[in-house]
Amino acid sequence: MSGEREGFMPLTLVIFSAVTLAVFTLCVAAGSVRISPADIITMIWQSEAPARTDNPAYSIVFSVRLPRVICVALTGASLSVCGGAMQGLLRNPLADGATLGVSSGASLGAVMAIAFGISIPGLPLAGTAICAMASAFISLLLILSLAYRLDFSLSTNTIILIGVIYSMFVSSIITFITILASDKIRQITFWTMGSLSGSGYDSASVLSAALLVCGGVIMARARELNAFAIGENNARHIGINVERVKLIILIAVSALIGICVSIGGTIGFVGLVTPHMIRMISGPNHRRLLPACMFGGAVFLMLADLAARIALNPLELPIGVVTSFTGALLFIYIFYKSRRAGHA
Repeated sequence: MSGEREGFMPLTLVIFSAVTLAVFTLCVAAGSVRISPADIITMIWQSEAPARTDNPAYSIVFSVRLPRVICVALTGASLSVCGGAMQGLLRNPLADGATLGVSSGASLGAVMAIAFGISIPGLPLAGTAICAMASAFISLLLILSLAYRLDFSLSTNTIILIGVIYSMFVSSIITFITILASDKIRQITFWTMGSLSGSGYDSASVLSAALLVCGGVIMARARELNAFAIGENNARHIGINVERVKLIILIAVSALIGICVSIGGTIGFVGLVTPHMIRMISGPNHRRLLPACMFGGAVFLMLADLAARIALNPLELPIGVVTSFTGALLFIYIFYKSRRAGHA
């Protein structure tokens, strides 16, 4: 019974799954060519795409929308679980890949791979992904090292300030690289604005594997993240190897963010806002919070991508524009509510 209370209750899991599936179906159905959700479910259930290639609806669903929405859902789930883990690890409600500069670092690695043609033969995405992951992890180590030298307590203000400064520094480097590699400016712009248009099943496979491995590593440390909430010293007293757990989570987060950035570019606010909203529903226990963040992040980013596709139809907005706009408004609302609750 205690394990059931700590983890997902069956009813909660059913509700989260149903909402995610409903939003997924809506996002596949909606667009410049509308297809009814009933037809979507029938096509997917019967898997008739190969046999009905003469029908435009099948081509739209199976060749364009389905792989894109899958990639969007996996990216949202990945970024959200990374944000929830970082907030728990650093005991910092403002921590996520974007505010800490990790996403900017990953973007720098991806832009360098694009600009200088770094690739691995036979694996078109591997060069960009490896550069993004390595740059994300190096950036995180650099930011935390600088924060520790300036403030041994690693306070919220110090980490956020260094993360913002580092992001600005990286942005200037990306601009410089863009000037040098002007022939690849369109590709580089993709990474800085964020977009999952044109994503295929190969990208979905990479994201699935990354979320399965890295997300599994992060969620396996939920008990340790709960212990971090009462302080690192108290965590040590109950037998947790703080340094080892920190390193494992930071490596997993950096790898997952790096892969997401290498495929979809920089998509802000997902890892910052979604864990806050989910925490209001699931509570602070990471055994429930982290799985819920995956569902919440997938739903949030799928709806943002849907808005990006249909808001200015036939034009398409970069998904990063929608998440930044929506995320900023939501974060202001959450911050306002928390401050009012604190004064009540």
